Amino acid sequence: MAQSSIGTPLHIPSRLLWLKRMEEGRAWIENLPLVLPAACSRFEITNVGDPFDSGNVSLVFPVEASGIDAVLKLQFVHRETFHEADALALWNGNGAIRILDHEPELGALLLERCRPGHLLADDPTNDHLAVFSELLDKLLVPAGQPFTKLNDEAMLWIRSMETDWLKGEKPCDKRLLDLAISSLNELITDQTSNVLLHQDLHGHNVLAAERNPWLVIDPKPLIGDPAFSLSPIVRSAELGHSKSETLYRLDRLSEELGLDRERARLWTIGQTLAWAFGSPNPQLHFDTATWLAYG
Repeated sequence: MAQSSIGTPLHIPSRLLWLKRMEEGRAWIENLPLVLPAACSRFEITNVGDPFDSGNVSLVFPVEASGIDAVLKLQFVHRETFHEADALALWNGNGAIRILDHEPELGALLLERCRPGHLLADDPTNDHLAVFSELLDKLLVPAGQPFTKLNDEAMLWIRSMETDWLKGEKPCDKRLLDLAISSLNELITDQTSNVLLHQDLHGHNVLAAERNPWLVIDPKPLIGDPAFSLSPIVRSAELGHSKSETLYRLDRLSEELGLDRERARLWTIGQTLAWAFGSPNPQLHFDTATWLAYG
């Protein structure tokens, strides 16, 4: 429990403690008791509620700012989240939450509050894929600077995957690793249109809202091949973790959105393996990649 300078205890949730393994992560956590009151002053926040129980790289609070309900997000800023504010600004509330204000030096974002705010993943009454299809139809807009290019991000995955595989004591079949690397190498040689991509779009990053039924949060933005946009959804275990369910998501979404199924399949294999080695449950990723590779 840390003491904030506004006089109330600032509890650091256990889900953020993994950041202490990195020097910059430790510094961010230690600085939070100072960042919170600074952000409250910057955004004219008069009331701060208990933090939401979500997020592994940010601390998020319900707040009242200038007389309106909002959300304060304190980010651990890193490569994947650096341009979150820019992505939300470009979408301008069309399929995503609105950004109300941003203070880059604090890593602080003031965001629209979603009500009722429950997660799409926790709503059994909706056709989840229909929701994703409708959202992607709004989100896949042309984009350029300042966003990271998908192909550049994929090059980082290619360079790190075999090292991560060896560090993890070869946790999956080498053929699967080789296929993921060769797939990414093939994909990045092609020129495609550049659209804004939410590379972590899954059922826990979509909230129920009032002005729209569903809005996305927490983009880890990239720009590049529209077919990549299906990758995080296809590999989302909370939507059903079986070969048939995984392939159904790929088939249905690629058809409904008019996206190249084969490119979407290869992108998903590549990203799934690249993200597997840092996952708390890598076997879920290995399963998904195997079903897509040999299904």
